[in-house]
Amino acid sequence: MSKYDTICAVSTASGTGAIAVIRLSGTDSHDIARYIFRKNGNTLNVNEIEPYKVYYGEIFDPVPDDKPMIDDALVTFFKAPHSYTGEDSVEISCHGSEFVQQKILELLCVRGCRLAEPGEFSKRAYINGKLDLAQAEAVADLIAAQNEAEHRIAVNQLKGGFSNELRDLRSKLVDLTSLLELELDFSEEDVEFADRTKLNDLLDTALKHIGKLTDSFRMGNAIKHGIPVAIVGETNTGKSTLLNAILGEDRAIVSDIEGTTRDTIEETFTIEGMMYRFIDTAGIRETTETIEKIGIERTFKKISEADIVIGLLDGTKSVKGIIKAWKDIVNRVNLLKQNLIIMVNKSDIMDATKMFTLNDDYLDYMKSTYEKNIENHGGYMTDEYCYSITGMDLYDIHGLLTFSYMSAKNPEDIENLKSSIRHRYTDMPDIDGNTTLVSNIRHFEALTHAKESLEQVKNGLENKLSADLLAEDLRQALYHIGSITGEVTNGEVLNNIFSRFCIGK
Repeated sequence: MSKYDTICAVSTASGTGAIAVIRLSGTDSHDIARYIFRKNGNTLNVNEIEPYKVYYGEIFDPVPDDKPMIDDALVTFFKAPHSYTGEDSVEISCHGSEFVQQKILELLCVRGCRLAEPGEFSKRAYINGKLDLAQAEAVADLIAAQNEAEHRIAVNQLKGGFSNELRDLRSKLVDLTSLLELELDFSEEDVEFADRTKLNDLLDTALKHIGKLTDSFRMGNAIKHGIPVAIVGETNTGKSTLLNAILGEDRAIVSDIEGTTRDTIEETFTIEGMMYRFIDTAGIRETTETIEKIGIERTFKKISEADIVIGLLDGTKSVKGIIKAWKDIVNRVNLLKQNLIIMVNKSDIMDATKMFTLNDDYLDYMKSTYEKNIENHGGYMTDEYCYSITGMDLYDIHGLLTFSYMSAKNPEDIENLKSSIRHRYTDMPDIDGNTTLVSNIRHFEALTHAKESLEQVKNGLENKLSADLLAEDLRQALYHIGSITGEVTNGEVLNNIFSRFCIGK
């Protein structure tokens, strides 16, 4: 397919609606649109068209003698290079009837358009220099954004914040690579054009910057797909009831029969602009039933993958039973990397004296278990260490360990839990127009490869390797960084990226 073809597509969502927008882009877009549009009964002359002005008139079929009207519409003409694609373009706003949309597309194709491929408008914008590749991908992320945080990340990337960071870094590396390659032309004279100290300092800066970006992928990916929250506990603690209460709908089957949930159930829900992916899991207990055992194994897997773990305990059980259940959960959580919220459910029907026993007699036990967990994961329980890892001192951490009581049937308790989930997630940065988080797996992999190449260069400097070997590793790093913005790429990568876009974008 030629980039010189004039393409057309419906850009609004498929189906019937109040209005629909049909886009054209390409050299002949203005002439093709004029052919099926009349204003006050007359076809527009090419010299009459004013770019960026909206014309009201009729879309009509010019072939029959009676030239019937198809729809009344608004038509806007865009002149290259000042359009989304960088080409002459047209947008037709018509009524949202599927018949009308298809009829207009048919008239455009008869005149010389072809239907656009998925993402072809954005691909042309990239080819014509209106967007770089990272910005083009941000367009798709912006369309797919389901919460405020995801929207802000996409907007920042679309504005070029991420791309500008990478271009600045790449530019500095290009300069030093050029000097290293210049040395190769004077290899017999044993001269150095690239200052090794300066190169080493730049490598440290670049590695720190790239490391920060790759580290942000966990957060960016969580925002994009929902921060995983695993609801875990023994059978019949009310996990499915809790999930339904959070979502406000009967998503999971609730029954008094133990072991009703055999597999994980996942649903997303937005709290204060942040999307969370709640996971109802199979109840933890000893069992010989094959299917249930598989479900419990999946529960343990979800615990390890979750950013937040809600440990739900049955308040009607004995103190000993509650503590055992808590221990079974906390021993599977890495408290250095995961947030744990312990909730004692069924507080509306539990013995009130049990609460005092749990709080007064077992707090020290909970503290020591937390400390042991920290130490098992390579930490040392000092205020300084805990603050450096969690942003809290020991006193604050211990304060998080007290049991909270709730009833999954009490709306107020559910709202308090939602607030706790949002505010206990201390890793969440304030996302503004200047925040750069990597949320695209392609970008993450490219940055990871670039980091590996730069580490090779740094090792080479320490071992006094020759300029040609250093330059080769630097070229690899430049390739991977450039592949993110599209400064270096290939057709297969482009086709793979833009094929994921919706048609009309």
